[in-house]
Amino acid sequence: MPVNPDFAGRTFPPSEPYEVSRVKIAEFAQAIGDLSPLCRDRAAAQAAGYPDVIAPPTFAIVITMASSGHAIADDELGLDYSMVVHGEQRFEHARPLHAGDVVVAQTTITDITPRRTMTMLTTRTEITTTGGEHVCTALSTLVERGA
Repeated sequence: MPVNPDFAGRTFPPSEPYEVSRVKIAEFAQAIGDLSPLCRDRAAAQAAGYPDVIAPPTFAIVITMASSGHAIADDELGLDYSMVVHGEQRFEHARPLHAGDVVVAQTTITDITPRRTMTMLTTRTEITTTGGEHVCTALSTLVERGA
């Protein structure tokens, strides 16, 4: 079944709240080799003007994957995830995520474009605090390879 083009423009419900913690930030920083003390040392982060340790910029993927995962797993979309490669990922930050943030993510499928034997699917995921402050926008392109 081909990807359903009617999903272009569809916005999915917001995710459950996610609490950003020092432990998760430190684990993520360790996993990607980010040695910055701003990710591990609260005093260093506060000396730099942050309320607590800050997450590496790509930490937002932890939050966006759950939200966008619901969108791309919708059976009616018709995406064959076994044939998907990640084409592009970028983040536009209003500010860094920091320990103590409680955020939600909401995903929109912004574009579905067939290209010869492939289909390009672009998503936009907005991350906001539960109080409504915009923190980050994640933009992603998935490519479903044709048979």
